[in-house]
Amino acid sequence: MAAVAIVASLLDTRPEPPARTGTRRLTMAEARRANAAVPIVAAARVSAAPYRFRGGPAERAQAVDCLATAALYEVGDDPRGQRAVMQVVLNRVRAPGFPRTICGVVYQGFRRTTGCQFSFTCDGSVTRRTRHVGWSAARRAARRALAGRVFADVGRATHYHADWMVPYWRDTMTKVARVDTHLFYVRR
Repeated sequence: MAAVAIVASLLDTRPEPPARTGTRRLTMAEARRANAAVPIVAAARVSAAPYRFRGGPAERAQAVDCLATAALYEVGDDPRGQRAVMQVVLNRVRAPGFPRTICGVVYQGFRRTTGCQFSFTCDGSVTRRTRHVGWSAARRAARRALAGRVFADVGRATHYHADWMVPYWRDTMTKVARVDTHLFYVRR
């Protein structure tokens, strides 16, 4: 896993986002109200094509672990949330501006204090890998996603966040879905 993270960091050449100054942190309630005011544009939710993994057994096993890890750390053992996160990862692999591998997408920016793509990779959570009862279910979902199963509810979304936060990029994207407490976006 550490080798994957090192390789992913070498692939990530984007500069860190600029620090925001003069902004006040919103409370969870304020963030939820602000996010609720942004409408879901269902017409912008375009269906994603099935993903077809084209690697050998070792690469497939690594991709399954990266997808399962991202899903568990981001949404816990919620099956719908896991499938949504996995779809976002697969959408990013096919989108411009992201690494071309699943593990590369998951660990993109992990060495940064800001700018990591999945918070668990840079906030220390990944070092506290737990014995989670959901690992086998997450791995099964990851294998199905790699075999072409699409989670249509988020379409081609490449970004998401929890409804209790407002990321700096939110207003540059189009919200296309909500899965439990997570909001999903496509580029405009």
